[in-house]
Amino acid sequence: MKQTIQRWLIAATLSAAATATVAQVTPAGGYTPPDDTPAFKVGSTIFADYTTGDRINDAFNVSRAYINVTGNLNHLIAFRVTPDITRESGTGSSLNGSLTFRLKYAYGQLNLDDWTTKGSWVRFGIQQLPYLDYTESIYRYRWQGTLFPEREGYITSSDAGLSGHWNFPGGYGDVHGGFFNGEGYSRAEANDEKGFQIRGSVRPFPLGGIWKGLRLTGFAVQDKYQQDADRQRFIGQATFEHPRGNAGIDILQTRDQTTATAVTTEGHGWSVWATPKLFNPSWELLLRHDDMKPNKGTDQHRKRNIAGLAYWVPNLQKVTAAVMLDYDSYRQDGFTPARPTDTRYGLKMLINF
Repeated sequence: MKQTIQRWLIAATLSAAATATVAQVTPAGGYTPPDDTPAFKVGSTIFADYTTGDRINDAFNVSRAYINVTGNLNHLIAFRVTPDITRESGTGSSLNGSLTFRLKYAYGQLNLDDWTTKGSWVRFGIQQLPYLDYTESIYRYRWQGTLFPEREGYITSSDAGLSGHWNFPGGYGDVHGGFFNGEGYSRAEANDEKGFQIRGSVRPFPLGGIWKGLRLTGFAVQDKYQQDADRQRFIGQATFEHPRGNAGIDILQTRDQTTATAVTTEGHGWSVWATPKLFNPSWELLLRHDDMKPNKGTDQHRKRNIAGLAYWVPNLQKVTAAVMLDYDSYRQDGFTPARPTDTRYGLKMLINF
């Protein structure tokens, strides 16, 4: 009797499983099907400032105004479209001095969560490049000014291309690489040469403790101005995140040969920064020093010192807002003609939602 009951139970179980598989009426217990409802949302990012200094006219300014349209067609396909404003500076343009609209991001994204680690994807279109987008999630002060290698003119934040991103299992890091036009989103493609960029980041101790916030990163650009004329960038980075503040250091190496017959220029530099929180976690300091030698064969040297006091508005829901008083001093030595130090003071504002 006992064996008969067991046979009936086994038969009933197999029959129910087969019926569920064929009819696909309900998913297995504990399984949550992905949400394939199309959705989109609209947000904005605003950088505004008032800046004064000996070498500039005092002025109110809006340096960034993004309208972010993001969404998904289903759980596999996502997209983003972001127009941007910039100050037109072309002397031959009738819009010289005006704020003009341009496209900063426009891409489609295939999410790979169904086949590999969560947060992995492939993107096609005008998109964030591997280094800056990653670093700015740790260094939160793009609204004060761009990061060291971008401000020195060696890399840009966005370009058209095809890239992929993969998260290491267990939270040990990620890798992001792809092929891009190489000229950046603000310029037309100059030739048929394409640039390759790749960044890999490792979190050695992801499971907890004070060292969980440590990340080590390597970044490389292999590009060409034209055939047989290299444009290369290499960055080694260490960052540390903690509830009491973040910090980082970047080491930059550059190699440029603008034509096949031109002399190769090699540069090197470094940047160190920290954002310690004060007695109240809403108040934060920004301390940063940049140091760049654009050509090892000359005495040319550029240095930048930044200090700021920021207040991040607390208790906001899905909105980020902050204001800052900052000091930004840029010194250039060894240039002919001599270039005096450019020191600026500013009141700056960030709104992001």
